[in-house]
Amino acid sequence: MGHCRITSLAESDKGKGIQNDKNPLRNESEINGVAIVILSHGNIGLSTGTTRYLVAMAMADLLVINTEVIFNRINSYYFPISLLRITPVCSVIHVRATLDCSVWFTVAFTFDRFVAICWLKLKSKYCTKRTAAVILATTGILLCLKNIPIYFRFKPKFIVYNVPFYCSNKPSYFTDPRWIGFRKFEKILTPLIPFGLILLLNALTVNHILVTSRVRKTLRSQSKTENHHDPEMESRKKSIALLFSISGSFILLWLLYILYFFNVESGLDDDDFYTFENIAYMLRNLSCCTNTFIYVTTQSKFREYLKNAVKYPFASIIKLINKDKNGKQLKDPELWSKR
Repeated sequence: MGHCRITSLAESDKGKGIQNDKNPLRNESEINGVAIVILSHGNIGLSTGTTRYLVAMAMADLLVINTEVIFNRINSYYFPISLLRITPVCSVIHVRATLDCSVWFTVAFTFDRFVAICWLKLKSKYCTKRTAAVILATTGILLCLKNIPIYFRFKPKFIVYNVPFYCSNKPSYFTDPRWIGFRKFEKILTPLIPFGLILLLNALTVNHILVTSRVRKTLRSQSKTENHHDPEMESRKKSIALLFSISGSFILLWLLYILYFFNVESGLDDDDFYTFENIAYMLRNLSCCTNTFIYVTTQSKFREYLKNAVKYPFASIIKLINKDKNGKQLKDPELWSKR
């Protein structure tokens, strides 16, 4: 995805960023893989439509980890010369459509929860698994089409035995009006619009919740019943907690990257700018592995599945050992005589 700084490929040209970045996010793939398996099971107390959004977000995050962290950052640092450095392959890795999908799937999930909480009349029609599938498929296809031109922005940096190696921006990428317009479009599309939409939708959701809570408390205080337990508000707590946790995590972890977009680091010296730049990228990549921890803290059934998944290998080993012991006892006549 090209919404990263327009000089993303120039990071290697400048001798910083990719080559010197020891990214600590190496276990993200396993984390998101576990989340995909558990969410795909479909029985964690969430609607099928919501589950589809969460599965899509986890899959997009997993792809981002593979492309941005493993193939790009870690591979460039530990294996500077590999098949992934061949220009056609390198160009595909830097397309970054997966990062676009990860961001916009979060927006789609936020809007789905906004409708479910604020527009009850539209909830039955919009918040369905079919609508979720259509929105996710359409969004993914459009974002992949949008990223096709990025493949053609690169040229080989070196040619070794007629094999092009590494990716470097073509000079026209910085001078051609079409490329300049495309870069501006990328910046607006991701992450500026998603960041603004998530802030707006969450603000509207909070306002609706506050107004609704005041009205319901007033009505229940006027009633003669002594039981002030509100089952409808209780049923919304999990959905609200999940929404605000995911959206809040996205906003916090992308905030520094947004500031990086607006060149707030212009007053920094080279060392401070290098630190600021790498922290911004690190937090952006970190946003792709926080959702699993959010599911653990907000969804009790997800925690149960995760505990069972962790216990399963040990339980299987213990069961196999006990079975082996019982088999030996049955075959040993001396043990039978002792009995």
